Amino acid sequence: MASTPLNKLAYQTLQQGKNLAGLAHKELSTKLMGWLAPDAVPKTVPVPSDMLGELRLDMSKLQDLDWREAEQGVYPEQLLFDSPWLEWVSRYPQVWMDLPSTWDRRRERNVRDLPQDIDAALYPDYYLQNFHHQTDGYLSDHSAGLYDLQVEILFNGTADAMRRRVLAPLRRGLKHFADRPPGSMKILDVATGTGRTLHQIRAAIPHAQLIGVDLSESYLRQANRWLNTGDASLVQLIRANGETLPLADGAVQAVTCVFLLHELPDEARQNVLNEAWRVLEPGGVFVLADSVQMADSPKFSTVMENFRRVFHEPFYRDYIGDDIDARLATSGFEGITAESHFMTRVWSARKPCGNKP
Repeated sequence: MASTPLNKLAYQTLQQGKNLAGLAHKELSTKLMGWLAPDAVPKTVPVPSDMLGELRLDMSKLQDLDWREAEQGVYPEQLLFDSPWLEWVSRYPQVWMDLPSTWDRRRERNVRDLPQDIDAALYPDYYLQNFHHQTDGYLSDHSAGLYDLQVEILFNGTADAMRRRVLAPLRRGLKHFADRPPGSMKILDVATGTGRTLHQIRAAIPHAQLIGVDLSESYLRQANRWLNTGDASLVQLIRANGETLPLADGAVQAVTCVFLLHELPDEARQNVLNEAWRVLEPGGVFVLADSVQMADSPKFSTVMENFRRVFHEPFYRDYIGDDIDARLATSGFEGITAESHFMTRVWSARKPCGNKP
């Protein structure tokens, strides 16, 4: 797709439409909850008008950068328009039908409302709960089928744009191995979920061997449907815990991890970073993306607090005060950099070519 002013206008129009659709959905669903389940309405803090202005400004900056990096060839422009629209439209009524059970869980503070047939021994205890008050937690095909659409609504259509912020530092990091054949590069995505991040990576780095790990078989099935169809290169999908990856030391040249750390207790958080360091080849790059934090985005403190109150996020308060730079250094990473884009913080770090101190 050649870059043209018309393409840019189409992208801006698409993002504006998704933004309005997300806002409209949240406003209507909140009113509906107030009418039908008033005792389930969370006690949120009013967002000041100047903070709303900052949010709109940062969202606009994110979308400008998203277009600019596509224009510069970091990833193909068609990726900006590449979403499973027909499937999302067909599943949108299920989002509405799911709301009453979500309200019930919030009202009853029932965060262990999970499918009866799961084997709890396969999962760490912190995973066995309804993050976001989501039906079945992350442990059913129903949950996996709605997840991407729900996240797009939550972030007003910017979820993929935030995921794409890992692509530029990922490509820069892989230049360390520029003397090798592109097909020899292995990239691991930890907590890959439904595979949206791997979809972005494959478009930007088409010849790399891609591996995704996740604890949920249901989400991996959804990822397999998204990723392993047609004539696209196959992605290897493995059910595994990011704390104990089933890969050898130094097995991959890059690791990505998107929207995971805020859903982990602090010890598990460090374990995931340690495992990323272990499976990276010396000189390899680790790119991490997650929620902004209090230290880098204090202007959005009210938004972060409301996020915790509206959604069941038991480890979020601890996460937004955590020092991820220090954790990365503890794992042995060097060259640690970080930048924020709208509601996402992106870290990039390298495994040194020497031994871990």
